[in-house]
Amino acid sequence: MEKKQNPSPDFSIMEAEDSTNLEKGQANIEGNQKPDSFLATQECPDKPGSGKVTLLGDETYPEGGLQAWLVVFGSWCGLLASLGLMNTIATFQTYVTTHQLSDYDEGTIGWVFSIYTALCFLCGVYIGPLFDRYGPRWLIGPGGLGVVASLMLLSICTKYWHFMLSWGILNGVATSLLFTPCITAIGHFFRERRGFASGLASTGGGIGGVAFPLLLESLFDSVGWGWALRVLGFVCLVLLLVANALVRKRLPAARNASPHPDFGILRERPFALLTAGVFFLELGLFVPLAYVSSYALASGFDERFAFRIVPILNAASVLGRALPGWAADRVGAFNTNMLSVCLTVLACYVVWLPFGHTTPGLVLFALMFGFATGNNISITPVCVGKLCGTQHYGRYYATCYTVVSVAVLLSIPVAGSIVKAAGGAYWGLILFTGLTQIVALVAMYAAKAASVGWSPWTVF
Repeated sequence: MEKKQNPSPDFSIMEAEDSTNLEKGQANIEGNQKPDSFLATQECPDKPGSGKVTLLGDETYPEGGLQAWLVVFGSWCGLLASLGLMNTIATFQTYVTTHQLSDYDEGTIGWVFSIYTALCFLCGVYIGPLFDRYGPRWLIGPGGLGVVASLMLLSICTKYWHFMLSWGILNGVATSLLFTPCITAIGHFFRERRGFASGLASTGGGIGGVAFPLLLESLFDSVGWGWALRVLGFVCLVLLLVANALVRKRLPAARNASPHPDFGILRERPFALLTAGVFFLELGLFVPLAYVSSYALASGFDERFAFRIVPILNAASVLGRALPGWAADRVGAFNTNMLSVCLTVLACYVVWLPFGHTTPGLVLFALMFGFATGNNISITPVCVGKLCGTQHYGRYYATCYTVVSVAVLLSIPVAGSIVKAAGGAYWGLILFTGLTQIVALVAMYAAKAASVGWSPWTVF
């Protein structure tokens, strides 16, 4: 298909590079087509909120080079601090449950961490559009200060409301300022290799999830809770200074870009189905992250092993973020995501449920679950990016995860209530986790079908 020259500066997206003119989201794309390749042509006026997708012309991507890889490294540092803390919530929850908040049940304590995870995503409803319009610098700076302040305040917390304010609210809002820019900035430098680059950056969260629990476990014994949290705060400060210096955007904002959210994009069927899939994916994902250490203690394992099962899970997550990201660029982001969800279901029902009370069974579950969900975390943003233009990536990503924030708000308290209803047994929690992943798989396959047809072999 030949590109038409048009003198007008106003543009909207249509499909390019193949002989078939196909709108974004339309089904029945042939396997050799590229539904995520876009070319700009004249369409819409320069009106904020017009609902049109307005790009500035043919987009090219470096796909490498010093600046691009420095952005990946900066994102890695930002995600090491932000997602690393998120992947350490089982260590935090297990410690405060047996120390400062020992008078509260697990469901009540779970609200502190569920509000934290919910705010990490919920606040993105404005952060994504702000990134699209103004860039990352004024988001990562305040977010970094908020995360460090939260850890310093957490070190002196003694009451339930202290934890709710310093961790649940302050850290949740601050992390949301980091999470979206660090993920979406990579999309400004990579298109064909976006899965690999995003996966590489997101390994930071997995490495943080390995290093932070081990660091805290050793410091809890030697210097106590307070100084353990302060040391962790200084580590995060260094990482976030590097992130603020290196993460940047490349493409200018779309001419009709608005800093306000637009839930009208949920009327696009593929995007709505993908959002539903991610909703159920995240509804189950945070349950083992929060409760695997408590499960280990309830199953008779000692406290040292219970704390170390989290680093094992996150170590597998590092590989799960990097390797499938490379594969996603070849077989399709949706395909690798769905394969990983299948692995999560097997981990829950074939390993954790029957054999989780044994050491080999629990370790194998942690490895399988960590690897599979590591891929989901790194590749899901790439799936979102396949359904929109890069200059609106932040808006689509933020809208998706704003809806998902409801799931993460409910997941940890609901799981705690399931354990309480089962008399302290965890079989109901395991069944619940696996069921959420099955629903997520169905919704993601439907989203793929709405975009490229029902064939499982289509690369997408």
